Amino acid sequence: MKRFILDSSGYSPYPINIVRAEDCYLFDDTGKQYVDFEGGVWCASVGHNNPRINTILIQQLTASGVAHLGYRYQNLDVEEAGDELLRALNFGDGKCLFLNSGSEAVEYSVQVARHISKKPLLLTLAGAYLSAYGSSGTKGEDEWYIFDWSHCAEGARDDQLLQSIPFDRIGGFVFEPGNSSGLVKFPPVWLINELVARVRQNSGLIIVDEVTTGFGRTGRWFGFNHYQLKPDIVAVGKGLGSGYPVSAVVMRAPIVDALMQDSSWHYGQSHQNSPQGCIVAREVIRLIRDKHLIERSEQLGFYFVEELAKLKSKYPCIKEIRGRGLMIVMELVNWASVTELYEDLLHKGFVVGCKPVAGILRFYPPLTVTKELISNLVDKLDVALRDYVQRRVQLAGTESFF
Repeated sequence: MKRFILDSSGYSPYPINIVRAEDCYLFDDTGKQYVDFEGGVWCASVGHNNPRINTILIQQLTASGVAHLGYRYQNLDVEEAGDELLRALNFGDGKCLFLNSGSEAVEYSVQVARHISKKPLLLTLAGAYLSAYGSSGTKGEDEWYIFDWSHCAEGARDDQLLQSIPFDRIGGFVFEPGNSSGLVKFPPVWLINELVARVRQNSGLIIVDEVTTGFGRTGRWFGFNHYQLKPDIVAVGKGLGSGYPVSAVVMRAPIVDALMQDSSWHYGQSHQNSPQGCIVAREVIRLIRDKHLIERSEQLGFYFVEELAKLKSKYPCIKEIRGRGLMIVMELVNWASVTELYEDLLHKGFVVGCKPVAGILRFYPPLTVTKELISNLVDKLDVALRDYVQRRVQLAGTESFF
């Protein structure tokens, strides 16, 4: 079949035509069922085809027909969504700006920080993805200081490692709390506390990128809740829309005041504060709260990691299990084997994340995933690993291959 869609993600598409989705399940045009442990690139926070989301979309379109307005008009649905988001973040009298993508939200946050601080550099950690474009995407050395924190292991505090950072030239710290470009690596608390303190001492801002880690993904409302910090700006996306393209930037009142006092700051975009995106965001937040999905993510995450740890004890080809909540990876010793295991699981009816260049299998299921589905995946992964090991032992003639 001739395809008319450009594939520019860097990942080769699989010849599977998905025609239906429901909660944690995907179905192709042959009727085969898959369990989605990737969540549509980590987006489907409350599951696919959620009936509450569908209902409010239908009600909004049939009752008012206001799907899109533009940025010069007010709408109560937009205000209610902002109220829900501010409450989830405990941002008091701050304000929100609703946008379309996580990359847009992060880049907007970065430009706000530059505009207010007037300093040449922003700080972020090595491995942080942040954005697909703009300053936060390219992270050029004339605008960014990238701190290599690989030697800052938990419990091994060493303030000397921070001496190279030019804090007097840094206007803000952009913190991605744990996703690390899908590698799931968590900076130690002492390091983040120290970076935040030193940036603040130099009148810098704290910006948190919660596009991947927000809305229960890590077993807390937000990834920064695992650290003792109070951000000035938070960028959110992905889980905010559970697949619908909506994101947001949330700012504390002093940041809003600083922007409003400067008549030179403007940002106009056709779909910002879109009523349709906002009613989805509002309902997702309410669903997460009503269904206690934050607590559920934490509990199921503990169980999931424990079950994967059992596999690690059986198979030396597993190097490490890392995770918080339902953001979990399994790293293999032999990175070349990851695609083989991924395809085996896909054949068995499980969609997981795969990053061959890092030896990673990744698990970011909807927060609605059940303990039974996790057990089923682990059982299938156990079989896939056993078969993989047997094949490799036969090829190498010895288990020293691992």
